[in-house]
Amino acid sequence: MVTDSRPATPANSSVTFINVFEVAAEHVDAFVARWERRAALMSTKPGFLDTRLHRARASDSRFQLVNVAHWESQEAWEAATADPDFRERTRAAREDEQLPVTASPSLYDVAVEFVAEAGEPV
Repeated sequence: MVTDSRPATPANSSVTFINVFEVAAEHVDAFVARWERRAALMSTKPGFLDTRLHRARASDSRFQLVNVAHWESQEAWEAATADPDFRERTRAAREDEQLPVTASPSLYDVAVEFVAEAGEPV
């Protein structure tokens, strides 16, 4: 039996949602335009804190885009992603044969943090 050595996450603690996208460099601009519409919808949901979509500087990078979003809690994120309009938009994006994309989404907790002033783990 494998045991999980991670500390228990406190209920209602903030979470970071990270989604990396494999998309051909020539399709990035089209994908970003569609992503913005989905992000605008999510930004209206209770518990949303912020989001940033990062673009690779090199066109040969495996992950051309990385989304990092922060939510007040896992429950807030789950409620937002249960929205039927959001689900339809993400389904349509996954099934669009004209704009093939592979996404790898997950929720994360901070494992180690360094800050410039201290130079020590927080």
